[in-house]
Amino acid sequence: MSNEELINILKNRFEKNISRHKDIEWAKVQAKLEANTKKLSSLDEMEATGGEPDVVEYDESTDEYIFYDCSPESPKGRRSLCYDGEALEARKENKPKSSALDMAAAMGIELLTEHQYRHLQSIGNFDMKTSSWLKTPPEIRKLGGSIFGDFRYGNVFIYHNGAESYYAGRGFRGVLRV
Repeated sequence: MSNEELINILKNRFEKNISRHKDIEWAKVQAKLEANTKKLSSLDEMEATGGEPDVVEYDESTDEYIFYDCSPESPKGRRSLCYDGEALEARKENKPKSSALDMAAAMGIELLTEHQYRHLQSIGNFDMKTSSWLKTPPEIRKLGGSIFGDFRYGNVFIYHNGAESYYAGRGFRGVLRV
């Protein structure tokens, strides 16, 4: 889609969800977006894969607006992926089409950390039927594992799984700093 169409979608989402970004002015966000077409391209990929990106924070120290995927469930166009390329290579049969880390890198975004995922859950209820891979600490990944989160029974849960696993109901949520 064109940059203008994408900016209009983002603006409408921003205005409909003011509680996610109190004290942030859209005009300043838009100026940043218009000055950085590479970041707009990443936001377009987030949108095209069902992420519904929205501004959730402003980092004063870096003068950056932080976008998270705010779709109610893990983005549809980013499910059935193992965690990373190493896990993808380790699978002998029934390989998924890609991995969460590889797809995120190709989109120019990063996976949410556990801290960011908990922040997202503090501004709404997400992943009530699905789950999302999260950026896994190196000490866990080194042992073959990876982490993911979801929201069930009124609580945020962070779990572990083998990095090579993949499920139709598990995708990943991204973060982009603009």
